[in-house]
Amino acid sequence: MDLDRFAADAPDDDAPGDARVCVVATQSDTFERCREGFYPAPRSYDRTRADFEYLAFYRTAPVSAVTHYARVAARTEQARGEPGPMDEDDWTALIDPFSEERVVVVFEFDDLVPLDRPVENDRNGVRGAWYCTVADLRAAETLSALRDRSET
Repeated sequence: MDLDRFAADAPDDDAPGDARVCVVATQSDTFERCREGFYPAPRSYDRTRADFEYLAFYRTAPVSAVTHYARVAARTEQARGEPGPMDEDDWTALIDPFSEERVVVVFEFDDLVPLDRPVENDRNGVRGAWYCTVADLRAAETLSALRDRSET
């Protein structure tokens, strides 16, 4: 169980309700990098060009729920082998299993904000990127409900 929402130093869930969010799936290795303040996506993915202010994270394991979001502070394009937010271990763990692309957009963000109530998986999880608002994240109890509120 994720206990971030009970931590005394957790950031407040005070984002504007109408702010646009991109919801993405993260496996354990990727979510650990999110805790460090970044999330990479191959440049060919539509989300690298989409307009949104926040990223929200559907964690495939161990919780199978959207548990956190964060304000995007920067988008940095990085080519493999060049200096940037990602090192070679990050490329190996986060990009190689999913893509042969050699250029990524690294979303850098503020501290992760735990949702007061995670959005539980009641179907097949999140595939690709979903776009909704912060208010949609707060209101949805299940992924089905969030998907009904989202653009995919």
